[in-house]
Amino acid sequence: MPENVNVNLPYNLEAEQSVLGCILIEPSCMNDVIDHLKPESFYLPQHREIFSIMLSMFTTQNGAIDPVLVADALAKSGKYDIAGGRDYLVQLYNTVPSTANAVKYAKIVKEQYYLRTLIQVAQEIMDDAASGSGDASVILDSAEQKIYDIRQGKESTGPSKIGDVILNGVYGKLKELTGENADDYKGIPTGFGALDKYTTGFNKSDFILIGARPAMGKTSFALNLADNVSMIGKKKCVFFSLEMTKEQLAERLLASRAGVPSQKFRTGDLNDDEWIRVGNAASAFRDVELYLDDTSSITVPEIKSRVRRLKGVDIVIIDYLGLVQSAVRKENRVQEVTEITRNLKMMAKDLNIPVICCAQLSRGTEGRGKSHKPQLSDLRESGSIEQDADIVMFLYRPDYYKNELSEDKVEEIDETLTELIVAKNRHGQTGTIELSFDKEFTRFRAVENVREYD
Repeated sequence: MPENVNVNLPYNLEAEQSVLGCILIEPSCMNDVIDHLKPESFYLPQHREIFSIMLSMFTTQNGAIDPVLVADALAKSGKYDIAGGRDYLVQLYNTVPSTANAVKYAKIVKEQYYLRTLIQVAQEIMDDAASGSGDASVILDSAEQKIYDIRQGKESTGPSKIGDVILNGVYGKLKELTGENADDYKGIPTGFGALDKYTTGFNKSDFILIGARPAMGKTSFALNLADNVSMIGKKKCVFFSLEMTKEQLAERLLASRAGVPSQKFRTGDLNDDEWIRVGNAASAFRDVELYLDDTSSITVPEIKSRVRRLKGVDIVIIDYLGLVQSAVRKENRVQEVTEITRNLKMMAKDLNIPVICCAQLSRGTEGRGKSHKPQLSDLRESGSIEQDADIVMFLYRPDYYKNELSEDKVEEIDETLTELIVAKNRHGQTGTIELSFDKEFTRFRAVENVREYD
């Protein structure tokens, strides 16, 4: 039995040897097995070293691979003895049943690799649970993520021929969009008709960013969207608030739907008619699939885990980016935000649902002279935000800056006017949509006036 073999972990010696032997005999076999295997897919250390050298030679030496060349490369890298030397390479060369079965051998090696990974992850989970350190919920979230990562690796696919993509993907989707259940495949309506014309609704796998300076109404707008997609669109929505409590969010939602001033939920000074409207609004929310999570310190993997556990979630909204914790400690906040936004985009792609995230803009808008309209460069802390987002929208209220204007100009400003600026849109054009913000009820209404983005 070869050295360094742990009989407690599954592996297939003959399959590993046969894969390497196939490549030594017929280097073109690497084209077939490279989609299935990585150096770490092999269990034995000498096999990992040999395959790593072969992979390097395949990519840098035009595919020239044979026992002599591999032995020379191993010697130059100091791995000759670890790999078993020339005699072992000759043994690999001579023990291959058939190079025609290279892919089948590779699949056996891959399956054993996933089984070993599962065992190792299970051991890590047991160690974490037995250590007594950390909250049980955090350990559970971590365990789910580790298992999920294994499955993602197992189900990954390589390139597809354009004809197959069109036939099975694009054409299939067009048939679904024109079929009896077309609404199930279209983007989720936002409740704002003009916005839907730009985005065709919120589409699967999209990462959507809503940016604004403080007090512009980010949370209110995000809650309006959550209300619209769950109440009107009948979609399952999870709203993560890292700043406000569930009760505060519920108060805003009730105030908006009932048409009762939100401050009255803090004073209790409601008249009989307002009590009736609040009761009716509460009843309307009873069977709505809108979930609120007010965990103040949460990471993207934890968000992803909770969404998966709910099952069937159609859309996620996060308020807001600046309070999301990095799952991996970085040197500075810029690197952390880069990691967070990348993970949010990957979460949208992995779960195949739209993910909306609010973000606070930098003070760059304040010192921009007469025009304080936000720009993509105002996204705080990292250029990766703009890069990772499929759609970037900004909220801008001219009334916010009225103290800088003369009295006659102040009188011309509509206090309710809010501009929703679609500054980036991978699916279509950009532009500005006018909304009306009702401060008393913390809700936005569409004015349906659209302008080009400037």
